[in-house]
Amino acid sequence: MSTLALPRRLVLLVALALLAALPAGAQPAPASEPAAITPAPQPAPEDPYDRGTPRGAVEGFLAAARARDWARATAYLDLRGVRPAATDEEEAVRLAQRFELVLGRTLAIDLDALSDDPAGRSDDGLDARRDLVGRIDAATPPLSVYLERVAREDGVRIWKFSRATLREVPRLWEQFGDDALVEWLPEPLVSWTVFGLRLWQWIGLASLAFAAALLAVTAKAIAGWVLRPLMRRAPSVRVALAPLATLLGIALFSASRALLKLSMAANDTLGAAASIATLLVLTWLAFRLVDAAERRIAARLRQRAQPADVAALVLGRRAVKAAVGVLAALAILQNAGVNVTGLLAGLGVGGIAVALAAQKSLENLFGGLTIVADQPVRVGDFCRFGDKIGTVEEIGLRSTRVRTLERTMVTIPNSQFSSMEIENFARRDRFWYRPTLNLRYESTPDQIRWLLVALREVLYAHPCVDPNPARVRFVGLGASSLDLEVFAYVNAKDFDEFLEVAEDLNLRIMETVAKSGTGFAIPSQTLYVRPDGERDERAAADVEAEVARWRESGELALPRFSPERVRRLAGTLDYPPRGSVLRT
Repeated sequence: MSTLALPRRLVLLVALALLAALPAGAQPAPASEPAAITPAPQPAPEDPYDRGTPRGAVEGFLAAARARDWARATAYLDLRGVRPAATDEEEAVRLAQRFELVLGRTLAIDLDALSDDPAGRSDDGLDARRDLVGRIDAATPPLSVYLERVAREDGVRIWKFSRATLREVPRLWEQFGDDALVEWLPEPLVSWTVFGLRLWQWIGLASLAFAAALLAVTAKAIAGWVLRPLMRRAPSVRVALAPLATLLGIALFSASRALLKLSMAANDTLGAAASIATLLVLTWLAFRLVDAAERRIAARLRQRAQPADVAALVLGRRAVKAAVGVLAALAILQNAGVNVTGLLAGLGVGGIAVALAAQKSLENLFGGLTIVADQPVRVGDFCRFGDKIGTVEEIGLRSTRVRTLERTMVTIPNSQFSSMEIENFARRDRFWYRPTLNLRYESTPDQIRWLLVALREVLYAHPCVDPNPARVRFVGLGASSLDLEVFAYVNAKDFDEFLEVAEDLNLRIMETVAKSGTGFAIPSQTLYVRPDGERDERAAADVEAEVARWRESGELALPRFSPERVRRLAGTLDYPPRGSVLRT
């Protein structure tokens, strides 16, 4: 044996072992079969009427009908065996006219669903020579409209409306055709068309609209006369009359338009318009009822002396009307053919962007709700906000309007107004009266003591001054005067009444100061060589004598009056003063 034979055999054995150890998945995969190739559709045969495809045949027939070219329209009808149209040209034209009218009134043809293939649809389960255009379910019995592929004179295959369909045209005409009255109309009224409707149909629509409007007006007048006693007790009935009469007119128009035998397209358009009009009128009715309810509740609140709650009522009315308006808008869009579900889904996806864009509006809305709920101010309140002062006239969804003392109107966004420091003067239970009396330095201590007692008597005796607290104090020695502070609260219903009481108190204080023998100081830094007025020695002596008598008898009402004396003085002052027009 050769020395090279052993290594060769060893290599062969190792190779065989490796091949045996390979898994089955490692075997080369068989070549895949080539995918089936769908043959491209054959081009449509040349035809002067474009009847090479089902879609072309239907479009051509409808175009010829719109152009009133009835001789051309008959070229799309398979009249073989259809008597008498097969042999009579006038009958063929009449058949085409009636067929087009019946199709327009009973069948909404979807041209996009028709085949552009010369061979027609192969997945409809019909004979290869037949394609379905649509089904007239309103017919009795229902009828399917077919196209059929027939041979032209030269043998080329084209599409026409089938003979079986055309034989049913007389039956369809009896159900959906013109009435006998139309046959007596002048030719222009029947033959002239505007936007797919014949002239007599336009005249009929105008007549129906006029009759519906006349009925609505008449019904409103009759209902107003019959329901007059009820409207006196329930004013909301009056606001509902006009919308309800309008709804009656719309219902009459919708029910009567079937007499005109309009096309399906016109009926769909008018039906959508009637639905939108009905929604608008219902929205109008809802708005009027909300306004009437708001007025009724506001009147009750005013009767109960709760006029401030009217602001919340106004805000609620606006919120309800806004919600009704949004729902009405969505319903109108739905009737107009807009996909509201998709629209709302799109708004949901873009909700973050909308929220960012409407951030300020939402802040103002919640600010308005905060103002109404917390009620720092109400409509009619006199308040100070920031550096301005005025009367609140309106609290809206977005802003609050305040009438200033200059009679200008200030509009503040609710988000800002709700976060401002607001001083509400209308909520005051009492008015603060605090003048400071600057008396001459020539006044003696006993004159000051007498004034303290006499001025307190004025406060305690006045019926519009709250005695708790009511005080007069000698508070300081000023640069040019002896200062007495009067501190009291005045019971008044508004600021005007407070000014009346303050005026009376000021006059009585002047009389009391004059009676004490002293006077008010005149602040001045000018040097003078004579006194600014002679001292009333007699009055001063009388006051000092009376204070001495108080000391001797133990009746000096300093530093405060006894409760018994306060009760004895209460309401004894003559107010309104004698001679006032306010005295009864």
